[in-house]
Amino acid sequence: MKKRKSIMGLAALTLSASLFTACSSGGGGSTPAASGTEGAAESTGPKGNITVITQRTDIVDTVFQDYAKKFNEKYPDVHVEFEALANYEDQIKIRMNTNDYGDVLLLPTSIPLADTPTFFEPLGTMDELSKQYDGLEEREVDGKAYGIPITINYSGVIYNKAVFQKAGISEPPKTIHEFMKALQAVKDKTDAVPLYTNYAAGWPLTQWEAVLTTVAGSVDYVNVTQPTKDDNFVPGAPHYELYKVMYDAAKNGLIEEDPTTTDWESSKADLANGKIGSMVLGSWAIGQIKSVASNPDDIGFMPFPTNAPERIVPLADDYTLGINMHSENKEAARAWVDWFINESGYPSTEGGGISPVKGAELPEILKQFDGTDVKFQAQTPAPDNLKGLVDKIDKDAEIGLWQPDFKKTIIEAAIGNRPESYDDIMKKLNDAWTKSRAKFAEKQ
Repeated sequence: MKKRKSIMGLAALTLSASLFTACSSGGGGSTPAASGTEGAAESTGPKGNITVITQRTDIVDTVFQDYAKKFNEKYPDVHVEFEALANYEDQIKIRMNTNDYGDVLLLPTSIPLADTPTFFEPLGTMDELSKQYDGLEEREVDGKAYGIPITINYSGVIYNKAVFQKAGISEPPKTIHEFMKALQAVKDKTDAVPLYTNYAAGWPLTQWEAVLTTVAGSVDYVNVTQPTKDDNFVPGAPHYELYKVMYDAAKNGLIEEDPTTTDWESSKADLANGKIGSMVLGSWAIGQIKSVASNPDDIGFMPFPTNAPERIVPLADDYTLGINMHSENKEAARAWVDWFINESGYPSTEGGGISPVKGAELPEILKQFDGTDVKFQAQTPAPDNLKGLVDKIDKDAEIGLWQPDFKKTIIEAAIGNRPESYDDIMKKLNDAWTKSRAKFAEKQ
């Protein structure tokens, strides 16, 4: 599972012919590493043993071992060992009660921003590093950057192009009506599950919240408009329209036959090989799905359907990579951080997103949007008076925007396992939001 909260400082990325020209001339692989890592390894270069802790249990014994070999071609005096944690957030927090939490690791999202310097080594000033990387704002304290994104994710619908073609769908649907028609066609004309929810795993349902910006058609909505409005779960509002797609798909039998028995790992293979038509996910999953596909070119990406005038695909940082402040080999750890971000190729391959390195070449899967009206943009950051307000309201109201609970309720109601209607569920959420927002509005 990957982090999905939006990055705040990433410049808007509109896919146009001029952009691709600029990217091709920039040359992703030729991007220079950060200061201190250029050139071949010398005897005076970094030395020692480092432990890199990752969440990628699926490739730690394969791809990461290849990375280590390539890294050692440049830095032969650094020995890299890997540890993969299956439940990264919970397990790394326990480790961080001691000084023994590796040398290089992903910064846990649950660690308060203000506490970051207690655990992590600063990588440089924002003024310096922001010239080279996007998405550093996630872990910036007092003008210093403590983590670099391992990739920049984009969220939408990952689908099997062969399944959609078999259903007679030649172009990815744009509007919600077109999308629902496409799902029905997949059901009627193929044996594939049109839209797989991964209900049983729970966390994949939270991926839907990441496309709220697309449904709203505005980069201002999530952090600027939403916290100033009471009616966020009423007909016409982005949350209502977003989760109505989930409800209608479930009600019309366009999801898995028994949602309670879904399995995340097997779902990736089933989407890859045509047993599933589509899933709502972040781009981080693309590489994982392609890796188990008999024909990787069958895997496509489309923006989540929207009725908004503008089609915006939200950009968000994944985990950020940093250095344990207690590491005894910080120079070697820094060499790994710089090499992994700049030279391993992970951000746009295994990471499945866009490299945080400015000027890096865009993934092949996004070039289909060259010259279209699709815009890849980061959400507008909250102004100071609204900073953190959405999270405060969400927590106080016990809504769980980034939790699976009310999404599960929606699916259960749609398939007849609960008595509520969709409007009943939305009214309950809206009432809770309005009540909690009033508390915080009084304090502003």
